Amino acid sequence: MQRLSEQILAHAGGLPEGTPVSAKSLLHLGNRAAVDQALSRLAERGQLIRAGRGVYLRPVTSRFGTRSPSVEQAVEAVASQRGEVIVSSGAAAANTLGLTTQVPVRSVYLTSGRTRKMNLGKQVVELRHAPRWQLALANRPAGEAVRALAWLGPEKAEAALLALKRKLPQTTFNELVAAAPQLPTWLARSVGKAAHG
Repeated sequence: MQRLSEQILAHAGGLPEGTPVSAKSLLHLGNRAAVDQALSRLAERGQLIRAGRGVYLRPVTSRFGTRSPSVEQAVEAVASQRGEVIVSSGAAAANTLGLTTQVPVRSVYLTSGRTRKMNLGKQVVELRHAPRWQLALANRPAGEAVRALAWLGPEKAEAALLALKRKLPQTTFNELVAAAPQLPTWLARSVGKAAHG
């Protein structure tokens, strides 16, 4: 009979890159205490990466050695496993939309879950709890615009909205205007001004 740690590695090996492994998903292999202990041992040996409390990832092996899965894949997998909405931060969204030239140094994502950190090898990914309105239109371009505007703040929002009106496709801008009732008053007012002159 295979040892529990070998069974866990075999299970993790059959998953796509970046898919998290948790003790709860392995209870068919043994009792909770034994699974927790085996996961902990595998992480100590470097056969699994402990990304956060109760979340483990399989390192990716290539001809150049082993590395952590990509941040995007790991974040996406954690979001689907935990049933959370996780999206890029406002700073990253503002940079993507060309509203700022600042490139975020740290990996920060906004989440509907609790604030916590994930360790992917040497990289630390921060998951920050965000209000529901910042997670509206989650992975859509209009949602990226909402997060970028929230990050820029009330002082810069109107100028940024005029730039977005020129840059974004009309359908995306209309989606942003339709989401205005979910936004805080200062942002809804700015969106209304940009949309209706």
